[in-house]
Amino acid sequence: MEIFHAGTISKDGDILANGGRVLNICATGKTVTEAQRRAYQAVDRIQWPEGFCRRDIGWQAVEREKGGSP
Repeated sequence: MEIFHAGTISKDGDILANGGRVLNICATGKTVTEAQRRAYQAVDRIQWPEGFCRRDIGWQAVEREKGGSP
């Protein structure tokens, strides 16, 4: 798993959000569904009271994997 940050600044030894999409969590798995689950598990471990996480990332790939559309 890898966590990347962008749109951040360093201030007094802390890394702070500076606007936009700040974190990108990347995970691998034997399936797309597993990779998505692992990435969201990592997101859930991040303590960021004012942070916002989209929960719809990867849904199209998961649906294709399950044999549905799109």
